[in-house]
Amino acid sequence: MKDILIVDDERDIRELISEILIDEGYQTRLCGSADECLQELKKSVPGLLILDIWLKDNEMDGIDILVKTKREFPQVPVVIISGHGNIEIAVAAIKQGAYDFIEKPFNIEQLLVVVRRAMETSRLRQENFELKRKDTPLSVMVGESNVFKNFVANLDKVTKTNGRVLLTGGSGSGKEMAARYIHANSERASKPFIIVNCASIAPDRMEDVLFGRDVGNSLPSDGLLSQADGGVIYFDEIADMPLETQSKILRVLVDQKFQRVNGKSEVKVDLRVISSTSQDLREAIKQRSFREELYHRLNVVPINVPSLSQRLEDIPLLFEHFAKTFHETQGLNFRQLSLEASTMLQTMAWPGNIRQLKNMVERVLILGDGQGDVSIEDLPSETKSTNENLNNVASGPIATMPLREAREAFEREYLVTQINRFNGNISKTAKFVGMERSALHRKLKSLGVVSISRTQKEDD
Repeated sequence: MKDILIVDDERDIRELISEILIDEGYQTRLCGSADECLQELKKSVPGLLILDIWLKDNEMDGIDILVKTKREFPQVPVVIISGHGNIEIAVAAIKQGAYDFIEKPFNIEQLLVVVRRAMETSRLRQENFELKRKDTPLSVMVGESNVFKNFVANLDKVTKTNGRVLLTGGSGSGKEMAARYIHANSERASKPFIIVNCASIAPDRMEDVLFGRDVGNSLPSDGLLSQADGGVIYFDEIADMPLETQSKILRVLVDQKFQRVNGKSEVKVDLRVISSTSQDLREAIKQRSFREELYHRLNVVPINVPSLSQRLEDIPLLFEHFAKTFHETQGLNFRQLSLEASTMLQTMAWPGNIRQLKNMVERVLILGDGQGDVSIEDLPSETKSTNENLNNVASGPIATMPLREAREAFEREYLVTQINRFNGNISKTAKFVGMERSALHRKLKSLGVVSISRTQKEDD
């Protein structure tokens, strides 16, 4: 990337800088005003912005443009051009995020040294930015089950729109990753993705965090809404947002503008809103802890994030994915699941969903001997409760039954467990238990397992 945007209200200066840089093989664009600069930034993001600190007869000066650029295009280095009498202001610009400053009249060699360093910084930032864009959504959306495929298909339907999405599902099921997937595959992918953790922000600080605050003659502090301008703002656990703030957010959704705390002027924003909750918002509305109008504004496209218990088939893939991640990020030995351990994990209850599985994988890799496949013995003790119950079944009520009834009770529990493991897919269940599909149907009928027929699934 060799495109450099030069902004100076003095034509001779901007053309001189341009000629020097063109001779060095760079491509340049020239602007003489703040408005022209903002238009060029919207057209195409430059590799470097060289910016005069004073722009005569403009509503925005160099500092204003610097702040806006660093907010919307944080990967772009900004080099400030400063006159001799403006050194203190130039130093203040560095604190606002400027890469460096060049004093007028400038030395050509000094200019080229600063530009070369800034462009290298720009290249590295852009590579890092693209890698994050590329890897984030793909690395977390893992699965092959029908439930997972249907879920991702629903996400894909909303990626190219600006419709508001409300993600529902249990804690740890992957709602934030679903929101990131929508953002990364949308037309706003190059713009910010800002998270508002509604449950972790103190109620008395919520409005400062969201809207920012005007602080007299100093530059205002931007809130998360301003930081998300042009991109996506994600309200995590929206049910925990204070009622008073809910009414103000409702106004932002309607008008796409707001006022900072203690501010008088309006701040306009262009936002896409994605929200999530693990609570029942309709019940919260009945309890008067959530505003019904805000619910309807947020719930334009409702998408349920399936729990891990609904996609047990995906556990081996998820285990492998997390094991690779911990190997790459923490240097832990990569290990795969044995068939027996995989089967056991697929018969477990997972109240903590994918987060619980991820934590378990990390624990296994840390505490294990690091050799060979992960066996049943390597799994934490709580994962073995299901099999222990089956092994000790004779000590329970089944011990009082005649042999035939006890065998039927065991078969019923075993087959229902396997059907749930394969999310109701009879073909996969039959293959695992070693029966023909028709024989399994007859066995289920003889055991009185008739309710499964309403939800069972045949071949994929």
